[in-house]
Amino acid sequence: MSTRVVVVDDQDLIRGGFVAILDSADDLEVVGEAADGDAAVATVRETVPDVVLMDIRMPGTDGLAATEAIVADPALADVRVVVLTTFEEDEYVMRAIRAGASGFLGKGVKPAELLGAVRTVAAGESLLSPKATRSLIAHVTRDTVTPKVDGERFRYLTDREREVVLLVAQGLSNDEIAQQLFVSPLTAKTHVNRAMTKVGARDRAQLVVAAYQAGLAQG
Repeated sequence: MSTRVVVVDDQDLIRGGFVAILDSADDLEVVGEAADGDAAVATVRETVPDVVLMDIRMPGTDGLAATEAIVADPALADVRVVVLTTFEEDEYVMRAIRAGASGFLGKGVKPAELLGAVRTVAAGESLLSPKATRSLIAHVTRDTVTPKVDGERFRYLTDREREVVLLVAQGLSNDEIAQQLFVSPLTAKTHVNRAMTKVGARDRAQLVVAAYQAGLAQG
């Protein structure tokens, strides 16, 4: 069964390029396209894809508002949104996390990386590379407006879960965490999922932010 994808970008050339790359894979299927936020929400509601590639800066309703609308819709609970951005320059990264984005991709992503990223998110994993993690940390540590997270929630983590959270905050994948701790990838994933549940984080991105805001991890 193919992974269904909607591609959202106001630039026809970029959107067309992503569509062509995705359609080249036998296990991926582009079921819709949109050039602005309003059209994106309408297309996603009509097609109910597995993954949405969402540009942030678009005229009219931007990608942040569209992401918030998609994540807030109970009928779209299983739809995952991947934000298209430039990590170092995009000032909307933190807002995208709060909106419920499951991952980030640079617009200069290589075809193989794009295909792998969509498959990763479709499989239920968050897409948070070390590069994206560094961007999140930079935003958290310099954002004096963002309220601190109550560290009380982290008291319920086991020692191993705390250890795993710190590794997630370094941008390590489940496989890399497994290698570091000499456990299976499934065990690493279980620890990450339990930590997210206890902390109340929707995904790895929010877990990283919460860890830094609570002072568990240091930049």
